[in-house]
Amino acid sequence: MSAPTQGGGPTQPPEKRATAAAGEAVAHALDPTGELRSAASDCVHCGFCLPACPTYQLWGEEMDSPRGRIHLITQALAGAELTEAASAHLDRCLGCMACVPACPSGVRYDRLIEAARTWTEEPPPGLSPGPARSRRERAIRAAIFATFPYPRRLRALAGPLRGAQWARLDRLAGRSRSTQRLAPELASALRLAPGGPPGGRPRRRRAVLPARVPARAERRAVVGMLTGCVQQVFFPEVNIATARVLAAEGCDVIIPSGQGCCGALSLHSGRASEAAGFARRTIAAFERAGVDAIVVNSAGCGSAMKEYGALLAAPQAGGEQDGTVQDGTVQDGTVAGWAARADATSGKVRDLSEFLVELFGQAGGPRAARHELPVTAAYHDACHLAHAQRIRQQPRDLLGAIPGLEVAEVGDGGTCCGSAGVYNLLQPEAARELGERKAAAVRATGASLVVSANPGCSLQIAAALAGTSGAAPAVAHIAEVLDASIRGLPVTALTGG
Repeated sequence: MSAPTQGGGPTQPPEKRATAAAGEAVAHALDPTGELRSAASDCVHCGFCLPACPTYQLWGEEMDSPRGRIHLITQALAGAELTEAASAHLDRCLGCMACVPACPSGVRYDRLIEAARTWTEEPPPGLSPGPARSRRERAIRAAIFATFPYPRRLRALAGPLRGAQWARLDRLAGRSRSTQRLAPELASALRLAPGGPPGGRPRRRRAVLPARVPARAERRAVVGMLTGCVQQVFFPEVNIATARVLAAEGCDVIIPSGQGCCGALSLHSGRASEAAGFARRTIAAFERAGVDAIVVNSAGCGSAMKEYGALLAAPQAGGEQDGTVQDGTVQDGTVAGWAARADATSGKVRDLSEFLVELFGQAGGPRAARHELPVTAAYHDACHLAHAQRIRQQPRDLLGAIPGLEVAEVGDGGTCCGSAGVYNLLQPEAARELGERKAAAVRATGASLVVSANPGCSLQIAAALAGTSGAAPAVAHIAEVLDASIRGLPVTALTGG
C-alpha cells in the first residue's frame, strides 16, 4: 500500500503569518505551560521509533513516523501553521503507543499526539492552528461520537448493522468500488460489526448484571467493574465472564449504575473536553461505590482511566461545581479538586489480568481451581495494554496456568491490528491492511483460538480472519478463557467447533 498523498508542504513557516507576534500567540495558546515543547525537545532523532511504528511500516514515510510527527508538532509549537498535509500525517497516527516503550529517551509521544489532535478538534478560542475539517469529515466524526460512547444508541445501531450483514450487504459493500470510494467508513462499519460471537458461538440473550455480584466463599476484596460502551453492547458475555471470574477468586463485584462511557474514545481522538465530561461522571460513580479497586476489561478504557489526573488537570478540562456527595461530604468540583479526585480514582484502576496477578501475589495464589482446556491459543497484545500500560506478562501467566492450554506467540512484534479506537472507521484502508497482516501472523501460529483483552481488537481481528481462506480461529477475551477453565466447560464453548 502506498502512502496517501496530500498537496502542499507540511507547515507554513512562522514568517508567513501576518506577524511574528501572531505566531507567538498561537504557540502560547497551544502550549501555555511549555510542557509540550519540553516533551518534544526530548526527542534526539535516533530513529528507534521507526521500526516500531505501524504506519511507517506501511508506507516508509518519515512524516508518518513518530519522529516525523514530533517534527510537525515542534514546528506548530514554534508558530508555524499546519497545512492539510501535516494534519493528515497526524490523523494517520494510530495512537498505538508502540513508540513510547521503544524510545530510549523516554519521549512522551502519547501526550504530544493527544494534544496535537485537540488543535483540530478543539482549537483555542479565536485561533486556527491548522485547516478546518471538511463538512463531510465533521459529519462523520459527529455521527461516531454521538453514537459509540452511548450504549443505548449503539445498541439501536447494532440491529440495523446485523440486518445488513444478514442481507449480505457487507460483502456487497466490500466489493463495490463506488461504496469504497464514496462511503469507505460505512463499508468498514458493515465489515466490522459482529454478527455473532467470534468462532460461531451462539449469541446469548442480553443479560443485565446485578448491582452486586457476591464473592464465592471468603471475601478477599471489594472491586468495582467498568462495563464500558462497545464491550457492553457487542460483548456482554465478556462482562458476565469477568464478574464470574472475580467472584470465583473471592471478590465482591460492584457494578455502579450511571457509570457510562469512560471517555477513552474521545480522549484518544482529540476531544479532550468531551472526554473530561465522561471522566467526571465515571469518577463520581466509582467514588459512590467505595471500592478497593476498579477492574477494567478493555485495554483502551484502562489506559485512559489511568490518565484521568492529567486529563482533568488540563485547563481545557474545566470544572464543575456539581455538589457530588461521598459519605455525606460535598466533593470539590474545581479544576484542582477534580484533578485530585481523578488521581485517587486512577490509582485504583487495574486491568483484569493486572488485578488478578496482584491479588494472587498478596493473597496466596488463585482460589478457584482451573480445569483443562486442551487448545493452542495465540495471545494478541492489545496496544493500550502492552505499550500504554506496560502489561505484557500478566495475561500470559494467567493463560499459562490453565492445564492443557498452550500459549502461542504472534510473530509480528506486537504490531497494532489496526483497530485503534475508531481508527478503523476513519482510516479504513490503512486499518484493513494492518488487519490483514495481523490475520496472517495469527494464522502462522496454527492456533485455533485467539485471545485478546480489548473489544476493538476482537472486532478487528475477527473481521480480518473472516476475510482469509479456510476455517478462521475463534476470538475470545481472556476473561472468557479463565471463566471456561474455572467452570470446567469444554473448549468448544470458546472455539465453537
